[in-house]
Amino acid sequence: MILAWLMVLATGLLIFAGIATAGPITFNSALPVSEGVGILRSQVKLVSKTGDATALNRNLTVTAIPLVLAYGVSSKLALFGMLPYVNKRMDITMGTMRIRRRAQGLGDGKLFARYTAYQVDHPGDTLRIAPFMGLKAPTGRHDKRDAFGRLPRPLQSGSGSWDPFAGIAITRQTLDWEFDTAVSYRVNTNASDFEFGDEARLDASFQYRVLPRSLDTEGVPAFVYAVLESNLVWNGKDRLAGATDFNSGGTTWNLVPGLQYVTGRYVLETAVQIPMVQRLNGTSLEIDWVWTAGFRWNF
Repeated sequence: MILAWLMVLATGLLIFAGIATAGPITFNSALPVSEGVGILRSQVKLVSKTGDATALNRNLTVTAIPLVLAYGVSSKLALFGMLPYVNKRMDITMGTMRIRRRAQGLGDGKLFARYTAYQVDHPGDTLRIAPFMGLKAPTGRHDKRDAFGRLPRPLQSGSGSWDPFAGIAITRQTLDWEFDTAVSYRVNTNASDFEFGDEARLDASFQYRVLPRSLDTEGVPAFVYAVLESNLVWNGKDRLAGATDFNSGGTTWNLVPGLQYVTGRYVLETAVQIPMVQRLNGTSLEIDWVWTAGFRWNF
């Protein structure tokens, strides 16, 4: 899933004009990580997929806990590393029996770099454009078995493949609000005769400070931001032994309302991903909802 979670998704925490800012919850912004500064981020993502119209009546529940570390190499260059723990559980009807198949453990990690290619700064206002590129590494297992045999590849905790990705992020930030957008593409490669479909994303996020309403008060220790995000995701069809799986891939569009509590050193955040459009191929499972809660810590 998620990727979501969006995901997946790591962002920096910027102290701008003495005020900590919000940022996207489900994807990466273009805000810089200051030179020599580290950012630690983690989230808990719960994903529910049901609505199987086949006799299998599949229900999929995924819990993902990604841990992200960012480091500012310079004022323009930041490096990111992400490693998730995942727990996937699928309930299936087989004949007259209801069985459960599960995989848990480390998922696939990511390493990527982001470089600020363009910036415009004014008092209380900044614009950043930052391309990024990286590699998803097969740190999760893709060969797990249970009493019923080898788990299907989408149920494995890892993919087994090395998958490059690239994109560009744009951020406009003021003292009252922030707007972020990002576009990215990941090429999924073959591993053990299986290849997940490629993924393309177009994400957007708007954050608005709702508390305090004014910055006139001295010594305000924290801020609350209302967040609304959009995730448009296209997934290509999977391939097994060279044959296309026509029950995979498709296009989804999600709206993601959320809240962030921001201080000078850390951010607490939560959001719910609500599917608005799901045009999936064949018998692919639809997403019911995705709930995310997490934190960011500046050190």
